[in-house]
Amino acid sequence: MRLRIYKRKVLILTLVAAACGLVFWTSNGRPRKNEAFAPPVVQDGETPNGGPVGGGGGGGGLRRLANDSAAANNLTLVYRSLVYQLNFDQPLRNVGPVVGPGPPGDLVVVVQVHNRPEHLRLLLDSLRRARGIGHVLLIFSHDFWSREINQLVAGVDFCPVLQVFFPFSVQLYPDEFPGHDPKDCPRDLEKAAALKRGCLNAEYPDSFGHYREARFSQTKHHWWWKLHFVWERVRVLRDYEGLVLFVEEDHYLAPDFYPVLKMMWEKKRRECPDCDVLSLGAYASPRGFAGHGDKLEVKTWKSTEHNMGLALTRQAYGDLIRCTDAFCTYDDYNWDWTLQYLTSACLPKFWKVLVPEVPRIYHAGDCGMHHKKPCRPATQSAKIESLLNGNRRYLFPETLSISKRYSVAAISPHVKNGGWGDIRDHELCKSYRRLQ
Repeated sequence: MRLRIYKRKVLILTLVAAACGLVFWTSNGRPRKNEAFAPPVVQDGETPNGGPVGGGGGGGGLRRLANDSAAANNLTLVYRSLVYQLNFDQPLRNVGPVVGPGPPGDLVVVVQVHNRPEHLRLLLDSLRRARGIGHVLLIFSHDFWSREINQLVAGVDFCPVLQVFFPFSVQLYPDEFPGHDPKDCPRDLEKAAALKRGCLNAEYPDSFGHYREARFSQTKHHWWWKLHFVWERVRVLRDYEGLVLFVEEDHYLAPDFYPVLKMMWEKKRRECPDCDVLSLGAYASPRGFAGHGDKLEVKTWKSTEHNMGLALTRQAYGDLIRCTDAFCTYDDYNWDWTLQYLTSACLPKFWKVLVPEVPRIYHAGDCGMHHKKPCRPATQSAKIESLLNGNRRYLFPETLSISKRYSVAAISPHVKNGGWGDIRDHELCKSYRRLQ
């Protein structure tokens, strides 16, 4: 009975969210462009529900208005409507006057963006310097509406750009699921006490007895929604049969990532047709780039090594989406560790990955959700730039060769981390496949 109730709530949530998309439409079905693309009336430094996003901002009168409950709720609805309008219209920037039926480029790069503008700025700097970047369609998938981040994206003038927005973010639902409902159980409340209290999700702690934390659940939701939305709902990709490269806002790409990935794609088709996915590199770099810059390896995919710069084909996406139930019910809030579970529990076989010996992607964000040390992205990016500049003569290879082929070995999934025991998360996650 409780399962039916949660399914009904998720269905209602989906229908209400879809209805929000009509707010900016006239009675004849045509979008009111000026209203749809005008930023909501919010002072700098305020979220839709009146909370701070960093920095001052002034405008005390408007802030007092935003802190009023009714005004905050109305403002949140404005943001939801704007998100649905933009996801529906899918306006492309930096393209010619006539946009054909296919993507304006021969490679698609999707960036998952939260709220770390200092990291995103460095990623964009690396992209701007990349050779061949003009041939890329760059898609930004956001789960946080920020004027600063939108301005950074608006400054991208080196390739075609599309922005999409995760419509079930914590920001858009600040006081209800998928955000944190005040009636939810506290994380560390014992189940017996939770049942006695009668909080909403009392029956569904995770494997370690903890209740959901919305800020941790969001990343896995966003990743799975983005995977489906890009392959199924982005109209310019409807007939696209090339690669989609998935990166995150705290990654840094080498200047030759585009030509290397194109050559890897050709190598896969000619010499490794049974390779399931491509990756731009593992976390560990070789001690020296000499003799390695033009070499590839075929290995068993590991989430702890090959989750950066993961490049998928439509076939690999199809295999994943058929594992929706397994992905959405596995009790781990990490999308990559959940994928590792799928390779042994649901996918047709263990993933075989084609990866360069010299990484063409680096992690500049060793802080944040999984790290307690302070964020110094500029310091980290300076180290990466120094590494790449000092080895530039080993980049931009004319050809690539597969130097090693390891036997595909069975890899047991990691011990699950929990954080994903709430049945509402399961049902919402599974609903993305049904979204139109």
